[in-house]
Amino acid sequence: MARLLIIADDFTGALDTGVQFAARGAETRVATDPDYDFSRAGAEVQVLVLDAETRHLPPQEAYKAVFRAVRDARAAGFTHIYKKTDSALRGNIGAELAAAMDAAGADRLAFLPALPGMNRITRGGVHYIDGVPAAQSVFGRDPFEPVTASAVEEIIAAQSDVPVVLHPLGEAEAEPRPGIQVYDAETDGGLLETGRALGPEGLRLCAGCAGFASVLAELLDLRGTPPERPRLAPALFVACGSVNPVTLRQMEEAEKAGFCRARLTPVQKLEPSWLESPDCAAAAAAWLAAAGETRRFILDVNDPPEQDAAAAYAKERGWTTEDLRLRISGQLGQLVRRLLDGGLDATLLCTGGDTLLALTRAVGAAELLPLCELDAGAVLTAFTYHGKTYHIISKSGGFGKPDLFVRLARSLCAGKQEEDAVC
Repeated sequence: MARLLIIADDFTGALDTGVQFAARGAETRVATDPDYDFSRAGAEVQVLVLDAETRHLPPQEAYKAVFRAVRDARAAGFTHIYKKTDSALRGNIGAELAAAMDAAGADRLAFLPALPGMNRITRGGVHYIDGVPAAQSVFGRDPFEPVTASAVEEIIAAQSDVPVVLHPLGEAEAEPRPGIQVYDAETDGGLLETGRALGPEGLRLCAGCAGFASVLAELLDLRGTPPERPRLAPALFVACGSVNPVTLRQMEEAEKAGFCRARLTPVQKLEPSWLESPDCAAAAAAWLAAAGETRRFILDVNDPPEQDAAAAYAKERGWTTEDLRLRISGQLGQLVRRLLDGGLDATLLCTGGDTLLALTRAVGAAELLPLCELDAGAVLTAFTYHGKTYHIISKSGGFGKPDLFVRLARSLCAGKQEEDAVC
């Protein structure tokens, strides 16, 4: 029987890939410890997803982390390895694919980066997002990790000397030349066709995002009894740690639809000492009251339009962009934990992998259980804190249609069968 390890470079990616297997009933766990002991995974676990947190590491450090994970997982009896990559091709793509090959002693690795369901396709070896080359998309303007190239071969070559072999749409050689095999795909059907052509041996070591992961779940026949959707709290509380324009648009649409939105000031989102202040206690009480009254609430780390107060605050103190990223996510995670301690009764929605990881660390959740997708890329997950089960929806910053938050809020109300004015 196949036993699969998925290595993701950030938390939301770990969940949106793991859920492809969990939704089919495969015993799936998501681990948040990069140094996870694979012997801890019980024999019943069919799919283990490791959030290696390599997205922001230097390439050589990312290589070491992935090499170690592949080596140790194979020693622990995992038969298949899937290197999950970002669907916008951010992060240490070349270094991590090379590490997976080296640790497995393989001279070939199939790489299918497309996610057709989110309009992210690969054509002629070039990655397109919403119809434009990746470097010209919103991800090319990311303040923390901009995509600077659109040709997949160029992205890989920036960090690896492993040869790249391009495969046009519909082509899958039985014995391709050694190297990283990059396959074009524009539809889910195209991903499935390539997966079948790779055969059982070609699927033992492969890479891609959630798109090919859904195909892999079918091809490896990893299944069981699908989980039932649990009863969810009808209120929706959004903790927004993403600066992606896609998420900004979703918040704008939600605010127009009646969501209450609180923007954190530079001190509130950057100074850990503020968490112990009377001002924080008062702010938390006000947010809890507003969330309870409106049942649709957004706690947002983004500055108002045309302002860059957080960056100016950081510059005055000599902080780097990385300092800024870590401080914001850590602070938001601690704030949400404090609200849970204060009695927040809501289904949580976290945008951005950094935010989600900071929250799980704040509440001491080392493993999470992915349940199902509520929308494309919006993954429902359960975690336990102080003996209580909480449900959280995770979403990558660049995923989803503008009205996503509004539709999720309505879905929660409909699930509760409430027909009042809020719904």
